[in-house]
Amino acid sequence: MATCEVCGNDYDMAFEVRAQGAVHVFDSFECAIHAMAPVCEHCGCKIVGHGVQAEGRFFCCAHCANSSVAGAGLRDRVDATA
Repeated sequence: MATCEVCGNDYDMAFEVRAQGAVHVFDSFECAIHAMAPVCEHCGCKIVGHGVQAEGRFFCCAHCANSSVAGAGLRDRVDATA
């Protein structure tokens, strides 16, 4: 059994995540997200999906990026026919 590094649960189905040379142990995706997901620099939510980057900063969506970075000009949806 392994112990989750976020909640301390000792769980027989815990799993490891290897990132940037470190090994992390979690008992759920929820704990893994809590520990490892980047945080939007505008609204503070965890970025679980792709998110966006502007000037090397991470945001959950184009709205947050455009609200924080002047001239970012990002859009969440792009019309493929345009």
